[in-house]
Amino acid sequence: MAVVPIAALVSGGGTNLQALIDSQEAGILRSGKIALVVSNNSRAPALERAAKYHIPAVVAEQKNFDSPEGFDRALLETLEEYRIQLVVLAGFLAVLGQPVLQAYPDRIINIHPALLPAFGGKGFYGLKVHQAALDRGVKITGATVHYVDENIDGGKIILQKAVEVREGDTPEILQKRVMEQAEWQLLPAAAELVCRKIAGFEG
Repeated sequence: MAVVPIAALVSGGGTNLQALIDSQEAGILRSGKIALVVSNNSRAPALERAAKYHIPAVVAEQKNFDSPEGFDRALLETLEEYRIQLVVLAGFLAVLGQPVLQAYPDRIINIHPALLPAFGGKGFYGLKVHQAALDRGVKITGATVHYVDENIDGGKIILQKAVEVREGDTPEILQKRVMEQAEWQLLPAAAELVCRKIAGFEG
């Protein structure tokens, strides 16, 4: 069975990228392989992770382009150069434009640190999501992997996992628990599911 080339798009530390790499090495993610890392932040520690595992990495910062369309075109050219079939947003703090979405229908997935549709949409990212969950007083939060479309955090849900909110939680403590108990398990599992579909081996 052909292995699906994956591009991981990152903006920060790359813990979800690390989860993908670890799952690949453990044989959990076996229908796809991380063939490229793209960062919109030249100082992202995720780039160091890519270098450590000899994964090709490209930096494309929006500030270096005259328009969002220019960024989208450059990103598409890079994805095509590496023959990417699945795009994984692994902590990517930017919104992809229509050209990219149209080029990869049902082939872009994202990890969100909440049980969508709760605490999703514009402005809900990073610690803000966990702060909102604590402010609302929910007893259960979690993570969601979903397809990416023109609606921010609104694409079809692939996988979800619940995580308990505990007394005394801060956004930082809750973020760490959601990462460890949900995000780092869900993203590789969802990537494997989608890669199997792309390769024609559903089920």
